[in-house]
Amino acid sequence: MTKSPLTLYLAAPRGFCAGVDRAIKIVEMAIEKWGAPVYVRHEIVHNKFVVDSLRDQGAVFVEELDDCPTDRPVIFSAHGVPKSVPADAERRNMVYVDATCPLVSKVHIEAARHADDGLQMIMIGHAGHPETIGTMGQLPEGEVLLVETVDDVSTVEVRDHAKLAYVTQTTLSVDDTKDIVAALHTRFPAIVGPHKEDICYATTNRQEAVKAIAPKCDALLVVGAPNSSNSKRLVEVAAKNGCSYAQLVQRASDIDWRALDGIRTIGITAGASAPEVLINEVVDAFSDHYDVTVEQVVTAEENIEFKVPRILRVPA
Repeated sequence: MTKSPLTLYLAAPRGFCAGVDRAIKIVEMAIEKWGAPVYVRHEIVHNKFVVDSLRDQGAVFVEELDDCPTDRPVIFSAHGVPKSVPADAERRNMVYVDATCPLVSKVHIEAARHADDGLQMIMIGHAGHPETIGTMGQLPEGEVLLVETVDDVSTVEVRDHAKLAYVTQTTLSVDDTKDIVAALHTRFPAIVGPHKEDICYATTNRQEAVKAIAPKCDALLVVGAPNSSNSKRLVEVAAKNGCSYAQLVQRASDIDWRALDGIRTIGITAGASAPEVLINEVVDAFSDHYDVTVEQVVTAEENIEFKVPRILRVPA
């Protein structure tokens, strides 16, 4: 049977970012240094394949610090944690390694600096997301107010209109955030913004790559986890930029082939916590079904690398 021709546009950059790469390396180096088990508070990154792989190597994933024994190392996830978590680990004399992405840490430092200047914070983010919880937990309760939408800006109750600053969850949609920031400036003209845009370079680059391929695709698939904020934003960006069918898939086995019947062009990208092996798996699956021509669409080059904490670079 002759396969139908299909042009597959492969977005670049895609997949792992420097923060995710560093976080995974931290867990692997911790296991190498201290032996198994090493405990990890929350998923190190939002990807089941990655988490399962690290679990096979000796990582134990727990929800809270209370679930960890005090005589084994514990690692905090790339999304960041409230200040109370490392403080509790120190109180219990635990060895801990903070795998918070340096770009998330930058937002934490920014929030603390604004608080020192007497400013109340507004955070643009998603309620319940680990990064939002971690950032809001850098300051006492009530000092960071959350807004998720433009509508939230009109109802948020602040202490003093003249003493406000805002920070942003790093994995949001660049375009949606612009609208919320504009609404904040309209309602609170004196509000202070970040020195540099909080949306991380990897989030921005992956969204720009999707914008470049979405208009020429009959369908676009994002390889990523359903609890990955940046992956879900990529689906939204594709839909808003001319692709009528945009879906999130964790693995090739999740592809809905019936929904793709008759397509001639497909776009493939991946969230920042999805490994290249899963992207290749999806591309191979299309090669099994179609006569595929792969075109890589490069919109940016990434060469950023973050160092792992010093505790992992010195002998045990």
